Amino acid sequence: MSDASWVHSAQGSDFSLQNLPLGIFSEAKGRRRPGVAIGDYVLDLAAIADLLDEDWRGDLSQPVLNAWLARGPSAQSELRTRVAELLSDGRYRDDVEPQLIGQSEVRLHVPCLIGDYSDFYVGIHHATNVGRQFRPDNPLLPNYKYVPIGYHGRASSVRASGEPVIRPFGQRRAPTADGPEYGPSGRLDYELELGIWVGRGNDLGSPIPIGEAGDHIAGYCLLNDWSARDLQAWEYQPLGPFLAKNFLTSVSPWIVSPDALAPFRKPMPARPSGDPQPLAYLDDPDDRAAGALGIELEASLSTAQMREAKLPPHLLSRGSADAAMYWSAAQIIAHHSSNGCNLQPGDLIGTGTLSTDDSHGLGSLLEISRGGSQPIELASGETRSFLEDGDEVTLRAWCEGEGAVRIGLGECVGRVVSAAVL
Repeated sequence: MSDASWVHSAQGSDFSLQNLPLGIFSEAKGRRRPGVAIGDYVLDLAAIADLLDEDWRGDLSQPVLNAWLARGPSAQSELRTRVAELLSDGRYRDDVEPQLIGQSEVRLHVPCLIGDYSDFYVGIHHATNVGRQFRPDNPLLPNYKYVPIGYHGRASSVRASGEPVIRPFGQRRAPTADGPEYGPSGRLDYELELGIWVGRGNDLGSPIPIGEAGDHIAGYCLLNDWSARDLQAWEYQPLGPFLAKNFLTSVSPWIVSPDALAPFRKPMPARPSGDPQPLAYLDDPDDRAAGALGIELEASLSTAQMREAKLPPHLLSRGSADAAMYWSAAQIIAHHSSNGCNLQPGDLIGTGTLSTDDSHGLGSLLEISRGGSQPIELASGETRSFLEDGDEVTLRAWCEGEGAVRIGLGECVGRVVSAAVL
């Protein structure tokens, strides 16, 4: 692959020639169709169909990417190589350049029709921080280091970056109250996560071996699992999260491929002395050697007052995914399918909140504010324990390293608006 594109804005961009993520876009009153991000532009794949393999054209003219992702990693790699050739070889410039559309001129959508969405809990520092608030002497439950914990989310409420975050209503009970009341959440939170897009699925009753799990991962995105902590505290026993988390899940709109992330893979962190080793179905030497993702993660907050005063966003956290994940993406896939559960092309899986082991890399306000007991101070003079109306949270992620060209996952943005009055 060439190092440089004739698209000048790609140089130094998170959407460089080495990235080329896939997504679904539309223009004003236009149809949804697949595109590739390059610099400040989207390359319309349907418009350059004559320059692509004839066998690909049907799947790459659909309004969602499910059928294309079902083809598996070989087809995705071949498409990425071909697009890189078109965007770097000057012989194709006259044909391809007219099909570049400014990202500011299009609307980006959730790239797949999501049949199922599951969210995991593989961020061990987040699990420890939250558990310590409720069980100071025993923050992690006994099964945590044996099994990747997850729950089934709500696919219908997954939305692309930019969708308003409508404050949810629900039951919550004050600590001193005898019973619950119904009303808008007063402890609305964000969760900084990665999303995993499923490519090739598996048949019902046929688990995916961990050594083959990577062949079923189409790519990655950012994911914000918005959470109403007061609703969650009241409802989560005995069956776990429900209405506290299924009112909205935001994702960044681009699917960043495993090929693009390959230069940034790292060994899985060594398990501390005394921790159990993974059971055989979750253990693979290749995954131990390169299963971690060297993705830098960042979350920032901007309030309405800050924007009015033209103050920069407040940096909430910055850390690395490889330092946060106790279980790898391959282990997540292998475990999810281990009982015979059939994953399908376009399914979405969240990693769970990714916090590092220091105070600069905490992935939720629940952790940053110590459950609301230590509000953060903002440059505007405001304080926050949890999100208020008008607050906007922006998640960002990127990869960079010696000898590799920087790539990014884009942004995942959501602004809180007042709850609807019922």
